[in-house]
Amino acid sequence: MRGLWVDAFGPGLKTPAQVAQMVKDAHDLGINTLFVQTIRRADCLCSRSSVPRATDADLAPGFDPLAEVLRLAHAQGIRVFAWVSVTGAGNAAAPNLNPQHVLKLHGPAAGLNSWVNRRPDGSYLEGSDIWLDAGIPQAADYMAQSILSVVKNYDIDGIQLDRIRYPDGGMWGYSSAALARYRSETGNKGTPLPSDPTWINWKREQITALVRRIVLETRRLKPNVWTSAATITYGAPPADLSGFEKSRTYSDVLQNWPAWTQEGLIDLNVLMNYKQDLVPNHTQWFDDWNKFALSVRGKAEVAAGTALYLNSPDVSRNQMQRALSAGLGWVGYAYRTPGVDVYKNGQSQPRGFEVLRKSLTQNGGPLTATPWKLSPPVHSGVLGRVISSSDMGGKVVEARSAGGTLLGKTTTDGNGYYGFTDLPLGAVEVRVAGQRWQGQLTQAGVARYPDLLLKGTQIIPALKSRP
Repeated sequence: MRGLWVDAFGPGLKTPAQVAQMVKDAHDLGINTLFVQTIRRADCLCSRSSVPRATDADLAPGFDPLAEVLRLAHAQGIRVFAWVSVTGAGNAAAPNLNPQHVLKLHGPAAGLNSWVNRRPDGSYLEGSDIWLDAGIPQAADYMAQSILSVVKNYDIDGIQLDRIRYPDGGMWGYSSAALARYRSETGNKGTPLPSDPTWINWKREQITALVRRIVLETRRLKPNVWTSAATITYGAPPADLSGFEKSRTYSDVLQNWPAWTQEGLIDLNVLMNYKQDLVPNHTQWFDDWNKFALSVRGKAEVAAGTALYLNSPDVSRNQMQRALSAGLGWVGYAYRTPGVDVYKNGQSQPRGFEVLRKSLTQNGGPLTATPWKLSPPVHSGVLGRVISSSDMGGKVVEARSAGGTLLGKTTTDGNGYYGFTDLPLGAVEVRVAGQRWQGQLTQAGVARYPDLLLKGTQIIPALKSRP
């Protein structure tokens, strides 16, 4: 993979002329995959999704950027991933004005109907950004459906999940709806401290459950669409999984991406390995995060995402060479800011992009016009739902073979969804709360099992002993 992120906060996607120039630039650079920002802040730079169009004065009226990128890029043999901000809901300084936007209906002022992620004191701004809480079942369903609407309506080659995590700082998840659900599922009372390990683990599982739902639904609709995530690499790299569990990625923003690759949930892991070689330790950190990601890759492809905007083109060239030599793909962030001089020193984007192109492609540069024709791994899996009169989340579900061999174990999300991937073909029985249902996996893909209605159990008081 030789990729380029194209964000929606500057030129590149707003008009037909910008899209044409961007695709030409990518082709001239030797890019084979574009990660095009599609869902930005619960709104879309597209016309056929379940979320409103982005409010942007520079976005040409009636123009569908995603459709035009797909048309032009596919004609050049370039793949297109719809890059989506999963939990991003809005920005207080630049709100979406559509009355159907999620923050108009379920924003901070919506009381019990609010889906906004909060700190213990009720505050909700991270800078100017507002996030949705993955622990609220309705919010999780909304996020999944918004992405699936893009999968259904566009001939994309992949999806990339971004902001699939909690905000920085660890003190999040304290919406009243999420807290009530946590107490009900765990039996714990009161309000957990931010350092409570049970609370932290529960929140981390909400993120993984959301990934699982989105990925399995996507594979059910279109098995050949790549599933990808842009993943966090904060601080010093771990040597192994035990070390990863001490990282900020795992303990602060609650993103357990090694579990996603090893479970087979994502086909492509793109590290946001935004290091600066001129900063002490960063050169080694960059290389060792790449090494760790390869060690836990499962079936997933791995690409090093590098911060073009923080580095000179020569440093970006060096980072790319090291990533490719280690066996990873490469993705640059971003088209709008192709070098530190564009980002900080007033250099124009066209000039910065040309300097980057020469550095990466000329005089033995690492970027050549390499086609990326690899298909995503073949998966066989199950998606189902448990329906109950009580809370539907946190119920343990097992997948077993016809002979009773345990194939996998998971828990339901807040909407009752469960799923398994990379199961063998044949009979697969699911068991939950003493009930079971058996179906057949006859071909690769994701089978949708029928909803399982849990039968209520009447609690009979024990008989009093006779005197």
